[in-house]
Amino acid sequence: MANEIKLIKKENNTSNKKILVIGVFHGDETQGEYFINSYLKKNTISNNNVFYIPKLNPSKKRKNSNNVDLNRNFPTKNWTLGDPKSDYFGGYKPNSEKETQFLVQLINEHDFSAIITIHSPYKVVNYDGPAKNLAEVASRIIGYPTSNDIGYPTPGSFGTYCGVERQIPTLTIEIDEEENVELLNKKFHKFFEYLEKDF
Repeated sequence: MANEIKLIKKENNTSNKKILVIGVFHGDETQGEYFINSYLKKNTISNNNVFYIPKLNPSKKRKNSNNVDLNRNFPTKNWTLGDPKSDYFGGYKPNSEKETQFLVQLINEHDFSAIITIHSPYKVVNYDGPAKNLAEVASRIIGYPTSNDIGYPTPGSFGTYCGVERQIPTLTIEIDEEENVELLNKKFHKFFEYLEKDF
C-alpha cells in the first residue's frame, strides 16, 4: 500500500525548508484531499520544498483497511494496546501499518521544518511541539482558534510522534464540517501559499 500513496513534491533547490502537508489521515475526513488537489491545479511556483500527500488513507472510513486508526499507530512513548473494536484502535503494535511506515520513513529521510495534517470536525488549529507561531498564522488565515490540547488522550498519535517527541512543528487543522467548503478551500489556498512563499 505504501507505493500507492501519492506524494507530490514542489521543490526549490535554493531553499533549505521542507514542509509536509497531509490530507485524509482518516478515510472519512476527505476535505483535505479536495483542498490540496484544488490548490495544486493552480501550478504555483514554490519558494520552499513542500511535499503534499492528498490522501493518506483510501479506506473511506476512519480506520484503514486493516481496521487500525493510523493516528494512534505511531511509535510514541505513550503508545498503548487498545480495544480492537474501538474506532481509536492503534493496532497490535506501533508502526505496524504501511501508511504509518511510509510516513516514518519519509520523516526520517527529510528534515522537515513543519508538518500539517487536515482533519475534521473540531474547528481548531491544534499544535504540537514548537509550532505556536505557525499555529497563530494558520489561525489568522483560516479563522479558527489555536490549542495545544485536543482535550482527550491520544496515545500513539502523529502529533505526539512528530511534534512532542521529535520537536518538529506540527499542526493538526480540524475543520468545521458545517462550514462552506468553497470558502474553506479559499482559506486553505491562502495558507498553502504562505507555506510555499513566506514561511
